[in-house]
Amino acid sequence: LVPRIRTGKLQAMAIRLAPVALLSVALTMTSAFAPARVPTFGMGLKSGRCSVLRKGLSMVATPPQADWLAPGQKFGPTNPAHPQEKADPTGRLKPWTNDPEKVAKNDIEVTKRDSNYYLYPLNEEMKNLEVISITDEAVVLLKAHGSYMQQNRDLQRHNKQAYKESFQFMLRLKVPAGKVPAEVYKVIDDLATKYGQNDIRATTRQAFQIHGVRKHNLKTVIAALANAGSSTLGGCGDINRNIMAPPAPFVNNPAYDHVFDVSNVIAELFKPSAPSFAELWLDGQKTQTIEYWKKDLIYGATGKHTKPQPGHHQDIESLEKFLAEARDYDNGQGIITGDKTEPLYGRTYLPKKFKVAVTVPGDNSVDIYINDIGLVVILEDDGKTLKGYNVLVGGGMGRANNKDSTFARVADHLGFVAKEDINEVLKAILAAWRDHGNREVRANARLKYLLHTIGIDNFRNLVEKYSAKKIKPWVPLPPWKLVDWLGWHEQGDGNLFLGINVEQGRVKDDGDFKLKTALRKLVDTYGYDLRLTGQQNVVICDVKPSDKAAVDKLLKEHGIKPIEEVDSLVRKSMACPSFPLCGLAQAESERRMPDFDRRLRAQLDNLGLKGESFVFRMTGCPNGCARPYMAEVACVGQGPDLYQVWLGGSPNQDGRTGWPWKDKVKQADLEATLEPVFTAWRDQRQPGEALGDFIHRKGKAGIDEIAANFRK
Repeated sequence: LVPRIRTGKLQAMAIRLAPVALLSVALTMTSAFAPARVPTFGMGLKSGRCSVLRKGLSMVATPPQADWLAPGQKFGPTNPAHPQEKADPTGRLKPWTNDPEKVAKNDIEVTKRDSNYYLYPLNEEMKNLEVISITDEAVVLLKAHGSYMQQNRDLQRHNKQAYKESFQFMLRLKVPAGKVPAEVYKVIDDLATKYGQNDIRATTRQAFQIHGVRKHNLKTVIAALANAGSSTLGGCGDINRNIMAPPAPFVNNPAYDHVFDVSNVIAELFKPSAPSFAELWLDGQKTQTIEYWKKDLIYGATGKHTKPQPGHHQDIESLEKFLAEARDYDNGQGIITGDKTEPLYGRTYLPKKFKVAVTVPGDNSVDIYINDIGLVVILEDDGKTLKGYNVLVGGGMGRANNKDSTFARVADHLGFVAKEDINEVLKAILAAWRDHGNREVRANARLKYLLHTIGIDNFRNLVEKYSAKKIKPWVPLPPWKLVDWLGWHEQGDGNLFLGINVEQGRVKDDGDFKLKTALRKLVDTYGYDLRLTGQQNVVICDVKPSDKAAVDKLLKEHGIKPIEEVDSLVRKSMACPSFPLCGLAQAESERRMPDFDRRLRAQLDNLGLKGESFVFRMTGCPNGCARPYMAEVACVGQGPDLYQVWLGGSPNQDGRTGWPWKDKVKQADLEATLEPVFTAWRDQRQPGEALGDFIHRKGKAGIDEIAANFRK
């Protein structure tokens, strides 16, 4: 073992640590889960805490290629099942081969490789509750278990000691299709009150987040959620994330029924197989109840059924057998890696996060084009029988400021897949990206960059090789519509459902606004299940018509406006959390959005555009969690009180991104910046033309000309 110093900083200290590191090697190699990488030492950049691997000072050994594959593993990023040249014809991205020596320079890939399947060193660090934080390597692993470590950045300048002591953890739940049963919601609410910051946040991917959990309570909270039939596994990390689906809980609607069923199946199909989650949070034991989405595959995802439903699995044993066979089936074409612990993912899992959404034709409540995989249910001519799915691939929002090699991208149409082939094709898409996604440059790791580089035709050929299935032509669809499902709606079984607008997704009690209390009373009193929407809102299900007036009265008493009183601009607005807890935030977002909404509403009214609205989104950084690049107008944080203004997305999010128009716009200058655009829209639009469509028709050059001539 030849030590190699990564940087020139503090070399003397690094040399003094060498004997300790070598002793650690000897001890580690005798342990039951000896990692492939030797533990090394470094200084954490944010807090000065000891870190297993960091860019300060460290000693590493360059791994041989075999280390990237687990014993028995045949296929993976360093040995793909099917070769594919990856050279961007536009020259925007550098070619990559996933050469082992180059991948070894990606610290996160090394951390995953040596973690014993998202376990080490997180398991060791969670034993030490006297230390309130964890190392950066453990943070990488913790994400796959559904949590991020955060600090209160409001304290960073004026109270540094309090900032150092503010380490806390955000937990993101796995909520397939956005459904949260009443009994699970009670547990979430109790945990947020007792261990969190007494609020809950609905995310843009139909999940709940609990903020403010301290390290010594983390295991208690995660275990309580798991034992209630929920989970945080896959809330974050380089594995499959939460599955999105329309939040409308229609009963006896074949298309929506198929959406909910396949969403729940995918949640299990792409679930990691390693026992790390149970070992870390449940002491290796089974949960006290099975996940509720598995129950829905027996009893149905909508309505209140106590018996297995026709067309569903009739018991948990047959369901588990079906899921295991679907997950582990090996067609011999390289989907299954040969890794006994993680047959589908392999030792190093995926290059980055993986997002899937499912919907019906026309319902774009899930922003279908921003996902790694999008599925659209296609029925037979009888309108009842499932025929198959239109499949989209390669969407994604994340980018970086001033870095042209990163960009937002809408998904491509892969084609149509018959229902009997969908599981294998989904696995093939994952396997193709698992093997060929960019492991050398993490900023270019998402599936969208592979699609950009090799093109949809080459990617389709690759998927067909892995799946041994032929992808058929795309089935024509009706126009998409961005549906928010707010207000009262018929459910289809005589009951109703109600969509409640939740500004920026924050379920809280604040003065006369007491949404958290109101939801808990509704759940306690009536036993309502909830559905979360892709726009950070909440739907309550199974409301009897006789209870409608009482529900309205309760909400009004707690300061929640009926949808008819919610401004249409507020209804179409969305913001990420940003400050104070997000470590990536560059500008305010959630806390600023109400002010921006009020100011833009006043401006529109003053310009004679009273009652008009548009899809308006804001993020505190360019990562795009609130999907700003799809919006008609968006503000993306570029620094304190500075935003990049994006224009031109579709009002229905149907297949195009907007484009960056102005850089570093001061928040105080928002109205002056947008006034030329709004005025031209008022004066030059076609009948019924939405703002985003008007901007798209004019193009960037046209909007620039409008702005340049506005003050003349």
